[in-house]
Amino acid sequence: MARTAPTFSFAKIDRAHLGWRVAAFVIAALAIAPLAAIAVLAAAGSDAWSHLMATVLPHAAWETALLLGGVAALTLCVGASTAWLVTMRRFPGRAAFDVLLVLPLAMPTYITAYCYGEFLDYTGPAQSAIRAVFGFESARDYWFPEWRSLGGAVFVMSAVLYPYVYLTARASFAQQSVCVLEVARTLGRSERGVFFAVALPLARPALAAGVALALMETVNDIGAVEFLGVKTLSAMVYATWLQRSDLGGAAQIALVVIAFVLLLVSLERGTRLEKRFHHTTSRYRDLSREPLRGWRAGLAFACCAAPVIAGFGVPMGVLLHAVLTVPQETAGAQFWRAGANSLTLAAGAAVIAVALAWTLAVAERLSPTRVARLSGQAASLGYAMPGAVIAIGALIPFAAIDNGVDAVMRREFGVSTGLLLSGTVFALMFAYCVRFLGVALGAVAAGYQQMSPNVDHAARTLGAGTRRILREVHAPLLRPALGAAALLVFVDVMKELPATLLLRPFNFETLATQIYIFASLEQFEKSAGAALAIVALGLIPVLVLHRAIATGRPGKRGGDAQL
Repeated sequence: MARTAPTFSFAKIDRAHLGWRVAAFVIAALAIAPLAAIAVLAAAGSDAWSHLMATVLPHAAWETALLLGGVAALTLCVGASTAWLVTMRRFPGRAAFDVLLVLPLAMPTYITAYCYGEFLDYTGPAQSAIRAVFGFESARDYWFPEWRSLGGAVFVMSAVLYPYVYLTARASFAQQSVCVLEVARTLGRSERGVFFAVALPLARPALAAGVALALMETVNDIGAVEFLGVKTLSAMVYATWLQRSDLGGAAQIALVVIAFVLLLVSLERGTRLEKRFHHTTSRYRDLSREPLRGWRAGLAFACCAAPVIAGFGVPMGVLLHAVLTVPQETAGAQFWRAGANSLTLAAGAAVIAVALAWTLAVAERLSPTRVARLSGQAASLGYAMPGAVIAIGALIPFAAIDNGVDAVMRREFGVSTGLLLSGTVFALMFAYCVRFLGVALGAVAAGYQQMSPNVDHAARTLGAGTRRILREVHAPLLRPALGAAALLVFVDVMKELPATLLLRPFNFETLATQIYIFASLEQFEKSAGAALAIVALGLIPVLVLHRAIATGRPGKRGGDAQL
């Protein structure tokens, strides 16, 4: 009698994976718990709301809106124009600029701001050169713009964050059919008309995504805006909590920050969905970049070189000069302790975040239900939230638990337990995982998208269970995606400043907080070595990301995109 192959019921399999759905739901609940805690505390602390509305919120909201508007406009102009030049034109240095234009992403915004403080202040190289060239003796003899201002913040933020728009626009332009662009030219459109009427509308979703990422990073920043004297909502969360000891007021301001972030997300999605553009042809052929000569080539070179110099060249020059000329704290035990703390936190957060992200991705793959899908989306929400907001939301429940346990232990045993969760490394790790779980999940989910479901079906027909499939099939195939996710989380945690400032234990410093402390004391040059270490680590994922985008273009063969 012939032996029949085993059959499977997808309904039974779905019930069998109930544990994965429950795990995904629990992870999502923990990830959004800080936001729920902020809402509860903000509602309970209504006594301070009228005072905040009359004094703090209007000015902070207006400053935040102006900063976001300026960063959006400048990053869009710089990112889209340089991406178009590199993709569609040929001029000296084009291939090098394709890589150089992404380097500013390795520079944290607060480090860039501190570097410009050294470069543009009265004793810095810029003003010293002006006095030397023109013979001025004091600041009263010449005019120099007040760069520690809202305009300076827009410039610094845009110089660092424009690569988000550049990367998304570069990928979108490279994927557009050259046939569509040529048809527009045959219908009488000029080069400028093709760019504004065809290429930009087709790239609208990518541009909106890039600008949204830049704005979310802007909202998250505390170090740069505080140094530059811009009172944004995130900076007010920090000041209200630590300087005024008003946790309820900080939660209320944090709630307004959440509203800003949700508005940004809604605008980004609305921009993508408002109009849908489709390619009218499926024909792709080699991209024939138009050569630029003479002054046009020089102008293209200058347009690409300027943002690289502003976002990476100047800050890197300041850091290297300080390292070579100023005694560094890197020689002391304090630096090594801060470095060890940063590495430990970053490695731990990377492992935990990747494990949680893998759990969420497996739950959606094994049981693609609405619960699993929504759990993944909810767990990713933390990446859109500023670190200061997540720190507030994490502290609230942890402090409540600590106070409750301490009260019980005092009443029953006469013993004080002190702080068990809040103000500990555990609180920091929790905040990091909530903040960067979306980063890890995006990388792991992208890895699963490259893996056919037939792989799972084939393994099951051979008698493999879920654990064996995960261990022997998924893990080897996902190794690059898991490694990329861990690397991204590791570097993001190394750079993270707001959450670390607010949640770190007493007398516990990281490289980021050490840099912040020295900058607050107007001694940033002493921590240039620590800043350089963070930048060097940040270069790794930036270059990996650029390589992944460059090799992922349609028809990619050899060294250039084939369209």
